[in-house]
Amino acid sequence: MRSRPSPWRARYEQRFAAPQTVVVQPTTWCNLDCRYCYLPFRRLKHQMLPEVAETLAEAVTQFEDSGHPIGIVWHGGEPLAVGQRKFAVLLAPFEALRRAGRVRHYVQTNATLISDTWCDLLAAYDIQVGVSIDGPAVVNAERVDLRGKPAFDRILRGITKLYDHGIPFSVISVVGVTGITMPEELLEFLATLGCHSVGFNIEEFEGVNTERQQPTPVQAEEFWQRTITWTREHGAAPAVREVERLAEYLRLTRSGQRAEWGRRRLDPIPTVSWKGDVVLLSPELAGTTAAEYGDFAAGNILDRPLSEILRNAHRLRYVREFLTGLDRCEAECEFFDFCRGAQAANRYFENGSLTTTETNYCRVSRQALVTALATLATKEAAL
Repeated sequence: MRSRPSPWRARYEQRFAAPQTVVVQPTTWCNLDCRYCYLPFRRLKHQMLPEVAETLAEAVTQFEDSGHPIGIVWHGGEPLAVGQRKFAVLLAPFEALRRAGRVRHYVQTNATLISDTWCDLLAAYDIQVGVSIDGPAVVNAERVDLRGKPAFDRILRGITKLYDHGIPFSVISVVGVTGITMPEELLEFLATLGCHSVGFNIEEFEGVNTERQQPTPVQAEEFWQRTITWTREHGAAPAVREVERLAEYLRLTRSGQRAEWGRRRLDPIPTVSWKGDVVLLSPELAGTTAAEYGDFAAGNILDRPLSEILRNAHRLRYVREFLTGLDRCEAECEFFDFCRGAQAANRYFENGSLTTTETNYCRVSRQALVTALATLATKEAAL
């Protein structure tokens, strides 16, 4: 007689698809000391050993081929701080998968270490580059090195190297209390850099970043109104990640394909640390310890296959509590149809529990975006 499937497993499989992104931490160390950074161990120089990368590549080989490459996202610390030789060693186990179109590499970097030889390596492995820069010098002032010196000129130098080598790149900008008041200046500056897209991360309470003043929902709504207006007036260069996501949702809704959006499941985003520990749901939870959830590690790929770790994700307390929070979001929140209720880390760091629902991240990055568009539409209809 067959045993009944676990109701928790059914709930997990209803919400989560097979991973399409694996975040990999080649090192904990960063050569910058950004004042809003959430990483607790960025001063420690731990580096991933080749056997961890080899084990991960073997695990990805066992994943079902969905027809779309799995994103291997190298994220630190500062990934390039491992050096070109060691980074090439970590990339090597994935090369057969890359050539077969099964994986695609991404790196999120502060760009200060990019050189001509780094550009050669990035091009050789067709690595998609994301650069972290917050805007012009006055806005980027929170990005400083270990001596407190501004990193702006070094970031620009790295970006220039990418541009000279013909390597396309995206940008992630952290938007704090200064940047939130000047979206046009941010976008115009970023357009001069030549990036193809930008994601705006409105500053959040996460990790060890718990004391700084955060932008308010009112400021965020105005920021998104002005951002949407700018994108309409200037076309798609650079595309704004958040605006594009909202536009896709509206296109599907208006074309009668809203069900397609609703069928999309979340990515469990396994994050593999330098030593092989796996954290699920949010990369920001890696390195965090909590009385309720321990270290959030679902297992270590050197001890247990990644497929087994993922198969048993529904057994983890923090995953179950997150599923409970998602059910509450769907039942209670008018923005759920668009938002889908993700961002486990924000629930934990802001509210202390993953069973909770609304966070300030929701208010400034999802709700304010939707209400900004609604406000603009109302204004235009009144003209």
